[in-house]
Amino acid sequence: MAKNQAIQTIETERLWDADPDVYRILRECGDLDEARERIYEYLEQHESALMHDETPVHVLEWVNMRDCRRALKLIFARRSERLCGFSPLETVWRLARGETVDPPVTTAFVEDLRHLFIGLVGKSRIYEGVTLPAFAKLAGREAAIARSDDLDLIADRCNDHISRYPTGLDPDVREKRSANKERILSYFKAKKKDWNNPSWHLKHVITDSKILGDLIDITEEERKAAELARQHRIPFGITPYYLSLMDKEPSRKHDHAVRAQVIPSMHYATYMIEHRGQRELASDYMLERETSPVDLVTRRYPMIAILKPYNTCSQICVYCQRNWEIEEVLAPGALAPAKKLNEAYQWFREHPAVNEVLVTGGDPMVMSDSRIEGILKNLAEIPHITRIRIGTRAPVVLPQRITDNLADMIAKYNVPGKRHICIITHFEHVYEVTPEAVEAISKFNRRGLYVFNQLVFTVENSRRFECVALRQLLRNMGVSPYYTFNTKGKEETRDFRVPIARLLQEQKEEARLIPGVARTDEPVFNVPRLGKNYIRAYQHHDLIGILRDGSRVYEFHPWEKKIALAETYVETDIPLYDYLRELERRGEDPDDYKSLWYYF
Repeated sequence: MAKNQAIQTIETERLWDADPDVYRILRECGDLDEARERIYEYLEQHESALMHDETPVHVLEWVNMRDCRRALKLIFARRSERLCGFSPLETVWRLARGETVDPPVTTAFVEDLRHLFIGLVGKSRIYEGVTLPAFAKLAGREAAIARSDDLDLIADRCNDHISRYPTGLDPDVREKRSANKERILSYFKAKKKDWNNPSWHLKHVITDSKILGDLIDITEEERKAAELARQHRIPFGITPYYLSLMDKEPSRKHDHAVRAQVIPSMHYATYMIEHRGQRELASDYMLERETSPVDLVTRRYPMIAILKPYNTCSQICVYCQRNWEIEEVLAPGALAPAKKLNEAYQWFREHPAVNEVLVTGGDPMVMSDSRIEGILKNLAEIPHITRIRIGTRAPVVLPQRITDNLADMIAKYNVPGKRHICIITHFEHVYEVTPEAVEAISKFNRRGLYVFNQLVFTVENSRRFECVALRQLLRNMGVSPYYTFNTKGKEETRDFRVPIARLLQEQKEEARLIPGVARTDEPVFNVPRLGKNYIRAYQHHDLIGILRDGSRVYEFHPWEKKIALAETYVETDIPLYDYLRELERRGEDPDDYKSLWYYF
């Protein structure tokens, strides 16, 4: 008990230093109700001072003070405590009175509240050492020249960050991958021409840890996780092409996003093993079982539905949304029976409100050209279907699959003014962009087929300007950024998660700096059963709590808000402090992300 008390004292001293008035108020209160009343009075006084222009700070610090006050009011609200199952106010009240809180509070909890208190009193440090630009004091052409000079400096800083991330188009990277290709072909006793044959890659998908270890150097954890995946039929597989994108050495210095997408972590493997018998309940985060009116169809929105004709892929992403229903890479029984497909087509015929179909899975591009055409033909014959999307990672993991014949066939069904066919893919990092991928995308573009990218924002691509580098490169190769998904709260992919605050920070401080045509993606959070919710603004979500471990808790407003009645959704995020420590472990300076605490 004494040890816990000592830990709490050390952790909370910084909290009280942030705002001594809060400490004084809490210490004086005899019970929680009084503490809540006094704290709210204190926050109201702050608001009054702000609104009556009695706080001598820069207007941007003023805005941050206002936002911190709003966040604290929500976090300390009784309703929020009920939704979160935890009272931050009671915790800090007890700490202020010298009482022991068991289990003790974490540094992550203290740091988040401490930054809120600092922000509340106008000492956020966001603008520390920053002065107004010269052009603000000038006029006319002189101001324009000074403004242009300032913008050059901002662009230079942006490009300095972008240059940290080598791409698969860089000459030295291409040279390494050429050697990788030769090594892989030699291992399988294949000929050079085999590399351009997608069937060869599909026949040699790597699902064995020994083969993986023979072709690249892997860590003991990577080896063990791959072995567990194989032993327990956890979906796992890597195409030879995608393996060639990995550096031979296991440092993950540049290929971190590539390796992490397909080589499971130990946490992922052990969680999937533990829930093998109840995978649907444990991993169906989006509750597709409750949004599927007939087999193979998922519907969450008024005018679009999903069709899943093929329930596997050429390789498996660790953070796959549908890992609960995919048995294995290239599973023999993955193709939907004709009877079920016909029932799905009939469902679409009977629902004229649905004018758009996303054909996904699994990856439908793994099917033969004739089967893909059969699906497009059936959908195209339904008069009210005016847009068909094809979701595929083939351009990223098996670009050889995108042949001229395939592109020609798909383009036949694209009839401008009547029916729109487009491709949705998933590039996650500039290290995945290769000459082969560029050529695959070009085959679609040359035939008038648009390609859009859905980016999953994970710890593997969340460093400063890492996603900006990708968006710029994608736009230049003919791919439009479409969505940036906050990593889902699936327990097995905990290692991938990034705080929502970091995605908001990335959109405001990084994506905002590049031209609009390259930042057309919308940041979204997937709500189980209901689907994608925007997260840019307060009208879409509220920060309502901070848990003992420092995890933030958000209440998401449904997309139906102000259209129809629907429940809100409460989601537990990950601690900002823990994420910053992970960035530090990866060589980043946490101070470069200091404004992170003030995104809500």
